[in-house]
Amino acid sequence: MTTSIPCSVRDASARGAYVTGTDTGVGKTLVSAALLHRLRDAGLRAVGMKPVASGCERTPEGWRNEDALTLLEAGDPRPSYDDINPYPLALPTAPQLAARAMGVTVDPARLRDAYARLGAQADAVIVEGVGGWAAPFDTGVEQADFVRMLGVPVILVVGLRLGCLNHARLTARAIASDDVRMIGWIGNGIDPQFPERDDYIGLLRDALPAPCLGVLPHARDADPRRMAALLSLPQQWS
Repeated sequence: MTTSIPCSVRDASARGAYVTGTDTGVGKTLVSAALLHRLRDAGLRAVGMKPVASGCERTPEGWRNEDALTLLEAGDPRPSYDDINPYPLALPTAPQLAARAMGVTVDPARLRDAYARLGAQADAVIVEGVGGWAAPFDTGVEQADFVRMLGVPVILVVGLRLGCLNHARLTARAIASDDVRMIGWIGNGIDPQFPERDDYIGLLRDALPAPCLGVLPHARDADPRRMAALLSLPQQWS
């Protein structure tokens, strides 16, 4: 049974976008951080959000997640960590399992309020999701419900490897069937041994119902600041 979702956030002070991926490990954090730098280069105040993050470490300041910290560093201004990552979960596993292990229940209203506080401080909020599009935040708490609640569009990160065309098309269809608008996709070169990468990019351009906003090459320890120059901003920030 799906958890009841609070009413939509309509905060005109921030034009947000939700970053999802074709799977886990396709580079959502790299792309999200690069988008933040690209927005800042365009003269906008931009902050990131990682609503639910599994795989956190205990620090003197509390539980901290590496991806959320990357978004914090990439943005300006620098909001409270608790707003960027309202639910830091210890175990590096599916959020449902990680939340259960900590005795935590993800409350959509808490996520909504954190987003509103971030939006009050910025011109743009980049929200990074968990895993792929169909991975829930918690039992009965779907990413699609949260995105509709915020009223923001989606940017899809496609991990460029064998099988990515199928994964990307299925994800785009799922996003559309969930009544959410996809405004662009970004390819990320996660497989350095993928010989047909350029051919697949062409197929993806033809198959996906939104424009390509950029393609990031494979790079060990990729720098989001440098990758930002390879991205175009969606029309909502043009």
